[in-house]
Amino acid sequence: MDRGTDRAEQGEATEPAEPGRVPLAVVVVDRDGLVSHWSRGARRLFGTPKEEAIGRTALDLLPVSGALPEEQDTFCDAFDGLGPDLESSLDGGLSYPAAGSARLSAPGDGRVDVLWWAYPLVGPGPERLLVLAADAEGLRAGDGTYQRIAPGFALHTDFPGAEELARRLPEILPSMSVGESARIVGQILELGYPVLEFSQNDRVPVTPDWGVARRAERKARRERAARALAAGEPVPEELRDEGEDLEYAAVRERLEFLNEVSGRIGTSLDLSSTIIEVSRAVVPRFTDVAGTYLREQVVAGEEFADGVPDTTTMWHRVAVEHTDEPGRWDDVVPVGEAMPFPAHTPFFQCMTSGEPVLVPRISEEMGHAIAAQFEKRDIRPLITGRSMLVVPLKARNVVLGFMILLRHPERPVFNDMDRVTGAELAARAGLVLDNARMYTFQENVAETLQDSMLPHIPPRMAGCDIATRYLPGTLLGRVGGDWFDAVKLHGGRTAFVVGDVMGHGLNSAAMMGQLRTAVQTMAGLDLPPAQLLRNLDDLAQRLGDTYLATCLYAVYDPIAGELHLANAGHIPPVLVRAGDGRSELLDLPTGAPIGVGGVPFEAVRVRVEPGDRLVMCTDGLVEVRGEDIGVGLATLCESAAHPAASMDDACDTIIRALNTRGGRKDDVALLMARLNGIEPDDVAEWRLALDPAEVGRARAAVREQLHEWGLAKLVAPAELLVGELVTNAVRHSHARPVELRLVRGDTLLCEVDDDDHELPTLLDAGPLDEAGRGLRVVSTLSREWGTSRTTAGKTVWFELTLPRR
Repeated sequence: MDRGTDRAEQGEATEPAEPGRVPLAVVVVDRDGLVSHWSRGARRLFGTPKEEAIGRTALDLLPVSGALPEEQDTFCDAFDGLGPDLESSLDGGLSYPAAGSARLSAPGDGRVDVLWWAYPLVGPGPERLLVLAADAEGLRAGDGTYQRIAPGFALHTDFPGAEELARRLPEILPSMSVGESARIVGQILELGYPVLEFSQNDRVPVTPDWGVARRAERKARRERAARALAAGEPVPEELRDEGEDLEYAAVRERLEFLNEVSGRIGTSLDLSSTIIEVSRAVVPRFTDVAGTYLREQVVAGEEFADGVPDTTTMWHRVAVEHTDEPGRWDDVVPVGEAMPFPAHTPFFQCMTSGEPVLVPRISEEMGHAIAAQFEKRDIRPLITGRSMLVVPLKARNVVLGFMILLRHPERPVFNDMDRVTGAELAARAGLVLDNARMYTFQENVAETLQDSMLPHIPPRMAGCDIATRYLPGTLLGRVGGDWFDAVKLHGGRTAFVVGDVMGHGLNSAAMMGQLRTAVQTMAGLDLPPAQLLRNLDDLAQRLGDTYLATCLYAVYDPIAGELHLANAGHIPPVLVRAGDGRSELLDLPTGAPIGVGGVPFEAVRVRVEPGDRLVMCTDGLVEVRGEDIGVGLATLCESAAHPAASMDDACDTIIRALNTRGGRKDDVALLMARLNGIEPDDVAEWRLALDPAEVGRARAAVREQLHEWGLAKLVAPAELLVGELVTNAVRHSHARPVELRLVRGDTLLCEVDDDDHELPTLLDAGPLDEAGRGLRVVSTLSREWGTSRTTAGKTVWFELTLPRR
């Protein structure tokens, strides 16, 4: 390695570094583990030019061949218990600042000894890790009087984010004050290149103490001081500093433990995962057994009343982590059990006071009292003689639960310092649990709202089978503006609709709910597709100009074998032909989105055959950021044509093909309908003259047709209801003949058409009233009934349930 490269050639200051200031290498690693910045100092230290380093894997450029040998590392005391090594830090597993020493393989002389610092970066950019490194040999050249070392970097390191990072030194370098930050940045600006700053007098609290005494000598002195402290003897004068160092080391160890635990918990907003993280963080380093209990309402994701818990409060055991032999605790204290705690127990004292409760040793008497809560299970062998610490899990002064920590009898008992450590641990864990609890609660609310807004479509409707899927865009946004629906129309027809309100969140969901309800209402009025979209656009204009929506509306007539479709800015549907399995995007007039206003909509008719499949979805399924939408549409066509055993399997095939691609952020709504059609033999039609005598002919025709279809059990109610409807139609029609139609499908459908535009109304007829009883009979005897206007007049229909065979 060219360790003597001239600084002027590298564009750095040519004068030698001042005493106490050492040049520093700056490396930035992105989320993929690739080097995105390689400073001049990095080239000087490691010998690799910038153009060869950028874009390469950081682990390849900084291969670790081992930590510095103990006898050569005068700084190795500083790195005891500091966390991960350099290799695991570069590998992307770092969530908190770390430091260390390492021996790296390098060209030339084959090795370079460095001290390094690694700081995780959080922000919108791709940079995820800042690594600073210094030549350990250069630091050893000092006179051994410097107590602290503070890493920093210049604004002239040719790194785009250097200026912002320098301003954020108090965040990036833990415990550094704003004043210290300003002073160091000022010196860096003066030099113009990265530095390490030594200070004999100023104690910059950036890294742990880096004493310059040799490790072996210091270790021996500490052991002598520890023996004196353990024996209760006064510490010799010459070792008093070592005794103070031991106390300082114990405090530092506790702080490092808490920092390590904080880094390990809270990686997920899932309540169960968070509980497991907390339990595993304390076992076995701090305790041998950790049992976690939470309020019943916390586990259920519900709110609970304010106030102190009492003896009726139910606590769920949600986790038990231990170092005992497998299964020893499982039968006695199973996870998932709920129980209250009596007032005389340490657990009740902890949950009501909100303070830790320390029991140095669980006596036989206390063990018996605790075991009494477990009915026939004898817990005494598991707890008697152990040291116990009960710590509350609370947030915003509310106790959410508590942890029972137990140590084996042969392990030192919990002491006052452990009590403080446990309290701090529980406070941090309580905040994380509360965040997870609130997220779970909000997620449950969002799921309930979304479920209430999504329709519950039956898998079979007249002449078609239907399957649907809905996927939220993100876990933090379970409510969105995508929707689908299937609306039953007269004549055995079905309306399919898929829409997408632009945006996310509750506002979009509220707009979606309004539009979906409007579509259902207008579909029930049997408006033509183009007219329905026109009316929907007018409604959106009246609701406000804040939101836009796309909508695809299709009406399927299973008797005519036809689709009638109109589009408002939505992606086109896919039609899969049953004959040859070919799939195609239907070429529809696109139209403008709902809410634009003042634009026409056009409708088209498409012939379909029994077994054809219609696939409608929102753009969240096919659109991925940075990718042409045509790629997603092509994948949709290909996956829709794939053979499947059922409609649900066909939907899952589409979801797997399109949802596995990275980058999806939007909601997904998918509706698939298999268009089975209705056979001509299942349809019977008659035209009736405007003559009261035709009522008898209609009853006879219906009776004969039902016997032919093998539906003799329906003859009596069908004759009666047909007679009522035909009588009304003949009475109120003007010129056009009355039309009567029977359709045999999943139900028996009867429709009567006439040319009167006034819709009949269900009346509450009195004992002496001459009219109003006909529709009451229809409403009572039929499964469903309804009326709708047509171009020529109106249709009145009813359905009867087919008898079981």
